[in-house]
Amino acid sequence: MAASEPTAASGAAQHTVGREIVVDVKELQKYFGRNHVLKGVDLQVHKGEVIVLIGPSGSGKSTFLRCLNFLEDPTTGEIEIGGVHVVCGSHGGTFKKDVHQIRMKCGMVFQEFNLFPHKDATENVTEGPILVKRDKKEAAIQKAQALLTKVGLADRMDFFPSQLSGGQKQRVAIARAMAMDPVLMLFDEPTSALDPELIGEVLKVMRDLAAQGMTMIVVSHEMGFSRDVADRVVYMDDGYFIEQGPPSEVFFHPKDDRTKRFLRHILPEKEPEHAKELGIVEVDQELPDPDAGLLQGPVGGALNEDNLADTAMPEIPLSGGPSGETPLPPGNEEL
Repeated sequence: MAASEPTAASGAAQHTVGREIVVDVKELQKYFGRNHVLKGVDLQVHKGEVIVLIGPSGSGKSTFLRCLNFLEDPTTGEIEIGGVHVVCGSHGGTFKKDVHQIRMKCGMVFQEFNLFPHKDATENVTEGPILVKRDKKEAAIQKAQALLTKVGLADRMDFFPSQLSGGQKQRVAIARAMAMDPVLMLFDEPTSALDPELIGEVLKVMRDLAAQGMTMIVVSHEMGFSRDVADRVVYMDDGYFIEQGPPSEVFFHPKDDRTKRFLRHILPEKEPEHAKELGIVEVDQELPDPDAGLLQGPVGGALNEDNLADTAMPEIPLSGGPSGETPLPPGNEEL
């Protein structure tokens, strides 16, 4: 997909997809012993594009993300990110230098937050820029504060992870990744460990990043987010990219039988709440047609309803600090 005009992924988050190719993956293979996990996948991602990977558990989605920034060593293939090209399976000083450069160009947000429990939110965000990029402490703190404000945590900068809700921790993790000035953001099911009422605040930050032009590859079963924000949805199964295209095509007019089976059988059976976001309310249901106008009945209600659940900023319960103290809610700082 090469475009220079603004594009909206059928929903709220308008963003521009450029002509520059930020990610170019060719014939990527990954073995764990005899287990063949990635089977020669190819992917190009343009600047500002949002890609969402969907598929059943064990299909290789998370492994693909972890291979992109070499948290897992790909067996063979080629990866180019931000102009840095690596032939996977190589060795030597040049290879290690190029892998380091690719890691510096990628920000990653995990299912678990992986914050340092003994550091407050600001210190968690400044750790990478100071230790890895050798930024000056004062500049790193200023950037951290700006990023925490951007993700809605201006009043939580000096809070420790134990004093934050799950959604707040994940937003700190996003700010931490952004502090390294990545050209690509990788999200590995960033809402899967959150309580349902906290998912919306994280998805809102991700929508904002997309609107600001960040290139993103997201593994997620949040179908409402995928439908509204993704430029391209990739269905993955058994180590292959089976089908890809705009959300309107992959979700509602899939061509491959495996994609149809996932949407009509596996998704509503295993994750009915996510299936409902696409208007799929029962197993073996015909896929709804969003182009046919407002749909009637329970299917239409699920598909036509406002998507506020994805974007709302719910009231966040505050947990006690390390010594049992309870933070005051915003606006009640004075006793």
